[in-house]
Amino acid sequence: MLLLLLTLLLLLPLAMLLWRPQSRDARRSWLVRLQHCVTWGALRWAAAWQQKRLAQSTLHAGQSQQQALRWCLRGVQGPRCPLRGSTDITTFRNHLPLTKASQAQEEESGGQPLPPTSNRYHGEASLQATLLGLAALNKAYPEVLAPGGTARVTASSPWPYPLPWPWHALGQVSPTGAKDPRVLLLEALRSPGLRALEAGTAAELLDVFLDLEAHGEELAEAIAAGNPGAPLPRRAAELREALEQGTRGLALRLWPKLQVVVTLDAGGQAEAVAALGALWCQGLTFFSPAYAASGGVLGLSLWPEQPHGLYLLPPGAPFIELLPLKEGTWEEATPTVLLAEAQKGKEYELVLTNHASLTRCRLGDVVQVAGDYNQCPVVKFICRLGQTLSVRGEDTGEDVFSEALGRAVGQWPGAKLLDHGWVESRILGGLSADSSEGSAPHYEVFVALKGLRNLSEENRDKLDHCLQETSARYKDLRFRGSMGPAQVHLVGQGAFRELRAALAACPSAPFPPEMPRVLRHRSLAQCLQRRVVS
Repeated sequence: MLLLLLTLLLLLPLAMLLWRPQSRDARRSWLVRLQHCVTWGALRWAAAWQQKRLAQSTLHAGQSQQQALRWCLRGVQGPRCPLRGSTDITTFRNHLPLTKASQAQEEESGGQPLPPTSNRYHGEASLQATLLGLAALNKAYPEVLAPGGTARVTASSPWPYPLPWPWHALGQVSPTGAKDPRVLLLEALRSPGLRALEAGTAAELLDVFLDLEAHGEELAEAIAAGNPGAPLPRRAAELREALEQGTRGLALRLWPKLQVVVTLDAGGQAEAVAALGALWCQGLTFFSPAYAASGGVLGLSLWPEQPHGLYLLPPGAPFIELLPLKEGTWEEATPTVLLAEAQKGKEYELVLTNHASLTRCRLGDVVQVAGDYNQCPVVKFICRLGQTLSVRGEDTGEDVFSEALGRAVGQWPGAKLLDHGWVESRILGGLSADSSEGSAPHYEVFVALKGLRNLSEENRDKLDHCLQETSARYKDLRFRGSMGPAQVHLVGQGAFRELRAALAACPSAPFPPEMPRVLRHRSLAQCLQRRVVS
């Protein structure tokens, strides 16, 4: 009904334009403004309705979660279902034990059970995240959604729910339906007045800026050529000048009015966000409308002006439980808690059940409660439990390793970390020159850097020293000789893009594909091994 009303409202000005004497450009400009006004009015109404529903559901979180569980179980009820005729949360917990999907299964779907996956999120949570995210973005940055204010530079969108025409009228300069990254980037470069830049994920946006620097002259020539009768030599000159001044602050030199970068937050994006914020997008705010995982949209972002990474866990579907953690580990007898029972400052692992699977799946995503919204927690992402290596029982986690790597890179002159991955030496069979079949097991580490083309032996050794400073268990094993030193390899541009493409090709790949730090399969590790340059 809403879309029909929009169509009628848009057809009315067309009929008026048929008899009203105006130039073609004037008619087009007037129609664009009218489309934007009508579309934004409809969006505000839909967002206000979703905001009201969210407020009501979070005020009665327990009841809302009971309804979410009933919805999740509706699609799997059958003669063999142990919960036939019951949607009581206590019965649900007693009959269905927690299930943990290994990272190996996530990467190659080699076994069961797999976490609930989806190639794209089309549920209520994703629609809610999109509508409320757009409304929050407009409130914080009113000019972002004005005509010509926003450009998407990747094939994928950061908005979880694909809104149909005529929502495209909200500020987008990107060609409707365009998927070619070069076409999207060129259109953005032709628009110096942009207020917002959109990309599917931060890692994808990082690739865009790396390509822009690598092929800047080609892009400048394409802009200068322009369309027949409409050359843009001045804009091409501005692009060349901006690139000549270096990486830092490039986005604001290209688009002086730029205010915000919109990407979708998913696992493994923190390094890309940090690199973009320190270099190309220096001085800009980052905003993600949602926190996404393989089971769908898990968290809503309602505060673009707040520090990046705070998300509200809504009580609707999918059904979310919180598994309390103590010092990063879970005790066997510890039961899960519901959203209203979460305590500020505590850490929890997310447990997910959706309508596609009768599985209480431990996602491995650890969050810390930073506040509350009515009866529901506002959380920040901490780490992923599945991202650990253990060649001698040391269990080095993603957070510990990332801290050590960050310290080491900080001691490499001029280097900025863009991405990294690590693997047990046995999987690659000894890549390093000083590795052999008889050598002690160790970590093979692949890094992508900006500002450093070669790694000296002194720089490589610093990671091993930082790991020993960060992890007492690792230091003890190194002292005993049970583990060899971590071996560091610098990979060339595009190596991690190739890895993401390999992950996306997996049958169970979620959208967006989470970026694993620990690689457990030779085929994935070889994507990086083939691209080693130092």
